[in-house]
Amino acid sequence: MPRLRQLLRRQRSTSRVGTRRPTETPRFGDTLHEDALRAMLHDDPNDARAFDALAEVVRRRAVEPSTEDPLTAPDEDPDRQREADLAVWALAEELAGNPKAWRPLLELGRLSVTEDPEGASRRFATAAERERTGSALAEGLQILRDAGMPIEAIGLGIGHWRVREQTPEVGRQLVLAALEADRVFEARQHLATLADHPATAAVAEMRPELVAAVEAAEGADVSPGSPT
Repeated sequence: MPRLRQLLRRQRSTSRVGTRRPTETPRFGDTLHEDALRAMLHDDPNDARAFDALAEVVRRRAVEPSTEDPLTAPDEDPDRQREADLAVWALAEELAGNPKAWRPLLELGRLSVTEDPEGASRRFATAAERERTGSALAEGLQILRDAGMPIEAIGLGIGHWRVREQTPEVGRQLVLAALEADRVFEARQHLATLADHPATAAVAEMRPELVAAVEAAEGADVSPGSPT
């Protein structure tokens, strides 16, 4: 409540990024809560909790049941998930106009990775350039891997990872992407690069999993019956 009161008392900004646009359509839900979330995202467009909460609001509104008479209203749109995704897309695209925003770009990439992989990769690259710790880059690599695009993940990671300055999670994602792309030698190289990372404790924690994965892949390559 103190945070909410502070947001409501603050002076209006001339920027319209992240603010709710005027509309004549019926309003649903707790609009005060929505306005507070938008104000938080105006201050910090990368606030994960605020973005997820507001995304849930716009998703729910996009698939809100019709208020018409159910006997005369048309059949419900069968593609409600697409309507919800479009609503979140509009929100993320609006917030991405902030030059410091990188999380909305990740969401845009997530929503477009299947239909527009090149565009998604560009959005992940821009997010990685805007965020210095490597967290955005690591998340972009994870999204590409989840979409079955390990080669694209490798290209993105190699092009943007500043090894000694950014989170070792990027290196972990690169090792796994290389293994998924059947590039075992390259995976071993990324694993060796991780050994020189200054975050020794974090690397030590993830290293056993990665070493086991690389050795398993190498063992599969020289399985019995394989040509030597």
